[in-house]
Amino acid sequence: MVLKQTLTVLETLDSAYVTGENVKELFSQFSNVTVTVQTVTGEKGSTDFVKIVIPGSNGKSQGGNAATFGIIGRLGGIGARPSRIGLVSDADGAIAAVASALKLAEMQIKGDTLLGDVIVTTHICPDAPTRPHEPVDFMDSPVDILTMNKYEVVPEMEAVISIDTTKGNRVINHKGIAISPTVKEGYILRVSDDLLRIMEMTTGQLAVTFPITTQDITPYGNDLYHINSILQPAVATEAPVVGVAITAQSVVPGCGTGASHETDIADAVRFAVEVAKETTNGTCQLYSEDEFTKIEELYGSMKRLQTMGQKASQQ
Repeated sequence: MVLKQTLTVLETLDSAYVTGENVKELFSQFSNVTVTVQTVTGEKGSTDFVKIVIPGSNGKSQGGNAATFGIIGRLGGIGARPSRIGLVSDADGAIAAVASALKLAEMQIKGDTLLGDVIVTTHICPDAPTRPHEPVDFMDSPVDILTMNKYEVVPEMEAVISIDTTKGNRVINHKGIAISPTVKEGYILRVSDDLLRIMEMTTGQLAVTFPITTQDITPYGNDLYHINSILQPAVATEAPVVGVAITAQSVVPGCGTGASHETDIADAVRFAVEVAKETTNGTCQLYSEDEFTKIEELYGSMKRLQTMGQKASQQ
């Protein structure tokens, strides 16, 4: 159902010459879809931030009141040229996000329009730097994490999933996808039952989750260990955020090439599309509002975790 879109996007991004404009061209036939591209330059190069808006039949962009859902393709870069030739493992998040948008756009012209708006963001950089990390090297980014959040975390997003390759660790030993607990305003909440249900339905397997720690939801640049940047959108929004990790049984560096598995990316796309359907029509909740209110009543606000120690830092 989504493998075609995944392969189309993968082939588009697997180029030393790819830009955000190439991504925009994929959506040229969809009159209702708005795609904007903005090139941003940092200390280590430049990248193209892409924002794709797929309007819903009762979406806020149309004057409606259905929830707006956000899909963020999180990564440092889709390539590490010239030190690495080809698409890197870290590109999977961008591929999954854009393929999700492409599937939703194609659904519209076939009569299947979601109730609410869906906003998809990511960035395109075929020649990003790398940086040391344990147990394997990470992809770096031409721009710092604060800039990424500025362009990728859109205020209109009322619920967010952040899709990121998460293979460079020893805590997730599963090939496919895994989801995190929900993070909101500095709190790590329980894993959403609705997301577990959707994950089991879309993958045909038992749901897989991955652990996160307090330091994972704090801003980059505070000299604490982070599993990767998958939960960094949570420091820039009050909306609930869930990480969708594309995973492997072995430890794979983000800058490794030949490590993108089309069917695993398609699992992430299928999951994202179904969550978008149910979140915008109100049948999927990333967290319990009552539970969150009770936690804040008992222990107070933890919003300081979203900002304390924050400084400009490379991915």
